Amino acid sequence: MANLLVIYYSAFGHVFQMAQAVADGASQSGAHQVRIVRIPEMIAAQNRVIQQDNERSRAGNEQLASPATLSKQFRLTDRYSKYEATKALQQDIPIATNDDLRWANGILWGFPTYYGTMPAQVKLFLEMAGELCIEGALEGKPTGIFNSTASIHTGHEAAILTAMVPLFHFGMIFVGLPYSENPEYLTADAIGCSPYGASTLAGPDSSLSPDPRELLMAARLGERVADVAAALQLFQSR
Repeated sequence: MANLLVIYYSAFGHVFQMAQAVADGASQSGAHQVRIVRIPEMIAAQNRVIQQDNERSRAGNEQLASPATLSKQFRLTDRYSKYEATKALQQDIPIATNDDLRWANGILWGFPTYYGTMPAQVKLFLEMAGELCIEGALEGKPTGIFNSTASIHTGHEAAILTAMVPLFHFGMIFVGLPYSENPEYLTADAIGCSPYGASTLAGPDSSLSPDPRELLMAARLGERVADVAAALQLFQSR
């Protein structure tokens, strides 16, 4: 039996749904303890008000693009409403702490893709976990990544590849999604996931929901990390 931690940040709910699928996969792998925690916004209330005002201003600015404005393309007002609804859905998920990372034998990280890399919230959380790097508390623990992105061209693979770097600094063992176990991503269909990890396409306006195939592969990632964590636990107990 191993302790599996699913730690994620989700703004519009796509990664939250993926996190639940990952946790289900880890639970089905054996009699493991699975814990889901979330990374908070880590943004001052005053800055949040400024950001909201800016989004409303941009939504009403018809000079942003022509002939279609960005507000129409990305539906900024609708996205803000979805953000607030998603935040309410996650209010019962505990906030992640360094002790959660210490508790875990295997860790799965989830986040949306921002400019081909992890969001600032996740990067800040990792920077604040620097004591774990000094302690070597995460060394030898298997890890995997799942994420979301607006479209198949906006960096879901790049975000996983760049996110590997700090995890290697913590001494973690990276686990991906092999071709032989995930034939679903060997397709011309516009879905997420790759050999690097599980992912979902949210759509430019965040209106899409995770495809069942994406959720299936996310569950497989959870199961795979759980299996590796359990095997390492067994080896270390001998």
